[in-house]
Amino acid sequence: MDSTVSAYSEKLREMSVLSLLCSCLYSQPLPNTFPTQFEDMEVKSLNKRASGQAFEVILKSPTEPSPERPQTLALPPQKKEPSLGELQKRLEAAEERRKSQEKQVLMQLAEKREREKEVLNKAQEVNNNYSKMTEEKLNHKMELIQENRMARLSALKQRLREKELHAAEVRKNKELHTELSG
Repeated sequence: MDSTVSAYSEKLREMSVLSLLCSCLYSQPLPNTFPTQFEDMEVKSLNKRASGQAFEVILKSPTEPSPERPQTLALPPQKKEPSLGELQKRLEAAEERRKSQEKQVLMQLAEKREREKEVLNKAQEVNNNYSKMTEEKLNHKMELIQENRMARLSALKQRLREKELHAAEVRKNKELHTELSG
């Protein structure tokens, strides 16, 4: 439908350009040569203007019979039935395409599984490395804490010994002082 409308509009443009050229070349109006017949439209002159340039375009439907144009019915070309050999070839080609597509899909799945396996291995490796580093840090920290505890304990024992020695000295001095004064 769109192609028919565009063809009609193109013909109208051509006719108006042709009419304009003719009116420029011939100052006298041409004798009334309308109605003009085309294969799918008819142009009739309208006597509304003195110049005779007014016209009416009547579009004919493509199914409307015309005496100048013989009616031809366009029948779709008849398809011949394919032979058994052709059907077998098509079937084999389709089977080959199916096998090829199946092979490609299987290859893609294998590649996808391989990538997933690589990603999992990498993640596991990273996790193991992190675990090892964390364990090493924790062991180091526990060693430091143990060393600090031992150092504090030894410092406390040292102070306790010093206090005991001091207390023993004080007792000894007291005893001496009581003996001397007494």
